[in-house]
Amino acid sequence: MRERGYGMFVHFGMNTFIEMEWSEGKEPATTYNPTELDCEQWVRTARDAGFRYVLLVTKHHDGFCLWDSRVTDYDVASSGNTTDVVKAVSDACRKYGLEFGVYYSLWDRHEPSYKAADFSGYRQFMDEQLTELLTNYGTVCEIWFDGGWDRKAEDWDIPHIYELVKRLQPDCAMGVNNSAYLAESNLSENIYGSAGPDEMTGKHAVKFGYFPMDFRLKDPYIANWNDNKIYNIDGEDHYLPFEHTICLSKKWNWFQKQDVMETRDIDELEELFYRAMANNNTLVINVPPDRRGLFRQNEINALMELRDRVGINQPNKKLMHKMVEKPISLGCRAKASSEWDANEYGADRAFDGGLYHRWASKEKTGWLEVELDREKTFERISIFEYMDEALASDGFTRKRVNRIEEYTIDAYNNGKWETIYYSTEPMGDCKVINFATPQKAEKLRLNIRGAKEAPSIYEFSVYEHKAK
Repeated sequence: MRERGYGMFVHFGMNTFIEMEWSEGKEPATTYNPTELDCEQWVRTARDAGFRYVLLVTKHHDGFCLWDSRVTDYDVASSGNTTDVVKAVSDACRKYGLEFGVYYSLWDRHEPSYKAADFSGYRQFMDEQLTELLTNYGTVCEIWFDGGWDRKAEDWDIPHIYELVKRLQPDCAMGVNNSAYLAESNLSENIYGSAGPDEMTGKHAVKFGYFPMDFRLKDPYIANWNDNKIYNIDGEDHYLPFEHTICLSKKWNWFQKQDVMETRDIDELEELFYRAMANNNTLVINVPPDRRGLFRQNEINALMELRDRVGINQPNKKLMHKMVEKPISLGCRAKASSEWDANEYGADRAFDGGLYHRWASKEKTGWLEVELDREKTFERISIFEYMDEALASDGFTRKRVNRIEEYTIDAYNNGKWETIYYSTEPMGDCKVINFATPQKAEKLRLNIRGAKEAPSIYEFSVYEHKAK
């Protein structure tokens, strides 16, 4: 799994045609009707962008299937375009030399047996669909299960599903979204997924509601720099890497919408790429086709720019063309001009290696400071700012809005502070500052001069200069 490392997620289906993320399975199958469907374009783009595998959403929560399933008529065979998309994508992957993986939602809002008092009928339904997916389309490198939170974990009989997957595809890696939970959680509640990446560092007791599995999933979260991969389950140690799944769009949405959407900043995509690769995990970026059944050109352009930025523009190029090590600021002593709450939002939270705990100020101006090893030089700083979110009318899609508008980076050496960077622009999704020459500092300070609301920082990372 680690060897393939970098995958393209493809969300496409009923939701693409109704401007929704989670539909209820009530729309007629004929609603699905791509007019220029070209699955080869998807896979060819993935190859050209440096991806190693394609992960296709075969059935989302609405129950609509992108293949001709024998056990339901809520599928492409009954739709406005009868192309077997699973076959088209798997064939294209073989043609262009990529591996093929499938996403399958356990939750099914259309299938009547899902709501029956006797759940065994739906489990049989799933067995038949999974058998179709894992026997009719060649080698499947990965299966990504979602939606388990809608029922109690034991209802799914994950050990049986795991055995079925391994019997049909012995080398297929299996993961279940939102499986990890904190050991102290109240088991009478649906708490699976309560353990986030910042709790998966070995400092907290973590258990898994869906097991066995081969890797951890919690979309759209990013692992901590101190990500723990060894978990003791029933007396045995299991190696469970983390697969990151993120959206190419600036907004958090998985399915394409009618209006063209802005992509994430390349700086942020590059930073997330390196965090995933250097942390020995995997990264999957979602690229959704539109109603035509095609990728949009602005999104293709962003993928190619990212490819060139990280240097994977050759098919046999290693994913990590340069070694990226943990930031030298990780775990260093920190302080701030003010803290909203020292326990929950202390200055140290901005240097703990994660993207979910954060420092928060009480005031709209102020500073965040970290002590560094004075013998080390640095060449790059990245800042993930906490941003407010504006919720779209679909109740799911979110747009991030910056708070910080003016700031400096100041270095302390030999008893004096000196500004080494100054900006009067919002930080964007992720602020990356590359210095043309190596910098040195006994202490480094983010000095916030203007913000719309009290500023907050998820992570302030300082990367060591490495001689070329």
